[in-house]
Amino acid sequence: MTDFTKILDKAKELESKMKESQKKIKEIKVEGVSGSNSVKVVLDGEGEMQSIKLSEEIMMEDKTIIEDLIVAAHNSAKSQLKTKTAEEISKATGGLGIPGFKWPL
Repeated sequence: MTDFTKILDKAKELESKMKESQKKIKEIKVEGVSGSNSVKVVLDGEGEMQSIKLSEEIMMEDKTIIEDLIVAAHNSAKSQLKTKTAEEISKATGGLGIPGFKWPL
């Protein structure tokens, strides 16, 4: 028969690790760049844009090009954030996937 006390202890341990991971994830900052560093976008661990920097040279370009570069830089940062978030969650779960768990990014 299964020892439910051990199962509950493991569940509490996993819950504690997940809470710690969530704290660490909130502290993450990632930078996405595009256009040979002409556009830089910084996202925090929750996916919120913290800053955007445009080089002087890029400001002389067509509006459509600037818009595309902003989107590309944002997508680059978001991709990095997903990777870092997944790594942090993997540390907490010991590499085990949790069915139905998906970080909101």
